[in-house]
Amino acid sequence: MSDLSHVRNFCIIAHIDHGKSTLADRMLDVTQTIEARERKEQILDSMDLERERGITIKAHPVTMRYQAEDGQLFQFNLIDTPGHVDFSYEVSRSLAACEGALLVVDAAQGVEAQTVANTHLALEQGLTIIPVLNKIDLPSADVPEVIRQIEEVLSIPMDDCLKVSAKTGMGIGPVMEAIVKQIPPPRGKVDGPLRALVFDSTYDAFRGVITYVRVIDGALSKGDKIRLLSTGKDYEVKETGIFTPKPLAVNSMKAGDVGYLIGNIKDTAEIKIGDTVTRTDRPSKDPLPGFKQVQPMVFSGIYPVNTSDYEKLKASLDKLILNDSSFHYQAESSVALGLGFRCGFLGLLHMEIIQERLRREYDMDIITTYPGVIYQVYLTNGEMVEVDNPAHLPEITSIDHIEEPKVNAFIICPNEFIGDIMQLVMDKRGELEKTDTLDSRRVMLTCNIPLNEILIDFHDRLKSISRGYASMDYEHIGYFEDHLVKMDIMVHGEVVDAFSCIVHRDKAVERGRQMCKALKEVIPSQMFAVPIQAAIQKQIIARETIRALRKDVTAKCYGGDITRKRKLLERQKEGKKRMKQIGKVSIPQEAFISVLKSTN
Repeated sequence: MSDLSHVRNFCIIAHIDHGKSTLADRMLDVTQTIEARERKEQILDSMDLERERGITIKAHPVTMRYQAEDGQLFQFNLIDTPGHVDFSYEVSRSLAACEGALLVVDAAQGVEAQTVANTHLALEQGLTIIPVLNKIDLPSADVPEVIRQIEEVLSIPMDDCLKVSAKTGMGIGPVMEAIVKQIPPPRGKVDGPLRALVFDSTYDAFRGVITYVRVIDGALSKGDKIRLLSTGKDYEVKETGIFTPKPLAVNSMKAGDVGYLIGNIKDTAEIKIGDTVTRTDRPSKDPLPGFKQVQPMVFSGIYPVNTSDYEKLKASLDKLILNDSSFHYQAESSVALGLGFRCGFLGLLHMEIIQERLRREYDMDIITTYPGVIYQVYLTNGEMVEVDNPAHLPEITSIDHIEEPKVNAFIICPNEFIGDIMQLVMDKRGELEKTDTLDSRRVMLTCNIPLNEILIDFHDRLKSISRGYASMDYEHIGYFEDHLVKMDIMVHGEVVDAFSCIVHRDKAVERGRQMCKALKEVIPSQMFAVPIQAAIQKQIIARETIRALRKDVTAKCYGGDITRKRKLLERQKEGKKRMKQIGKVSIPQEAFISVLKSTN
């Protein structure tokens, strides 16, 4: 479609389970993009994990043709974005490929944490936002109350609010007309030098890397020589196409189009999300704004339970990284766990999904070590080093101070749980910034919390305190200095590197006791007493002792002289002392699995 005024690029943003993918289904029905025999629920969520968890993990673009009420034909490019904060950089790049967004809010549940976070992202990108109230056919829907919440919390005027039921298809027509009337057409130079925004990529075993692009200026055709501005590498375009939602090859893509390109690109690591594609023979001098390297925020070690599966695990990670360029890994070895990998993730959900895919798609039995974040360690000589593994922390004498990442968390919860949730936030070294009343039942708490504190059990505890009613989303706000120390766990005087972690000084004793106690339960008794100690710079802060097994050496001495028994017991004591000096404690694999589970 050569006329840019008839093109609309938009996305749908919403909290989990507010009906984003179902609304996309109804739009595909109205525009007859999909034949009746191919229809199924949440058609854009193609991964098993997406369909099971009811969440969108990867962005799924689709091009639709819509005939407006006045008879004009429009091209709609919908980009179905991930809604979760872990994928916020991918969301922001997907939003950058659009001019407008449909903000879907559940008329029964109202504004939730991700509604707030995603609206902030869309407003930062300068998008036109069209609010849509979904599920108005539910008996519990409270439309006037939700309209008030959107106006007060999100400051979006709700004068001509769209009310729909994505499930039944009620009210979809006015939504399509609102997209035509309210979302501006693309502002690109059709005859300018090519500039296309990369917003995702996947890997196909037969065709190599498939790059998802939004053409901003110029045109892109099969056979063109292209250059990626972040790496400066050149490639040849083998195929261009659009999504309907299946890939459909077309001869060329013009400014305003959303689709894919396949070139002679063999490795997704060469494709950076947010990069600019231009032509080699007529390159654009200016890259598109907002590009940054995706930085992992959470790190964890992944080891095979069976050490002979190391090569299989490496091959599985290689395949995973092809479809997920934001996932990073490098080989590492641990005295306790053998050979494995240090993996970097965008956040907790991302980590869970990668681990679940390893177990399910690649049939891997894995142990994951205690997750941690990247710390910025400032040395006395003025240098700054980034540390993601406690084992790599420099000597304490050379450290000036350590900074840790903090997040701004939005927690929405019912009124009666405010006290308990504020206590949880304070337990996790968080600070409450403000509270906003959403309605007669719920409030939104905005707090600053160190990312390290919400990695393990924060979400679970939040849900159990609020009986499942609280929702949380967060955004990163930078690095801040705090009193952080490295804590080692020693078994029989030897440091076990797999259990080392960086903790706040005030929480070290509690954390040390917790780990020593957990280890005491799973390490089998030896013939001598085994001390389990938590230490900070050789200073013991917690201890548990596994009692020795005791053989009854006096069993044969019935009756007779007591000195005979004493002599045998003394000899046993000498033997134990000698054994303690030469004895080694081998920690079974199960101990690592259960301790890491009990502390996760």
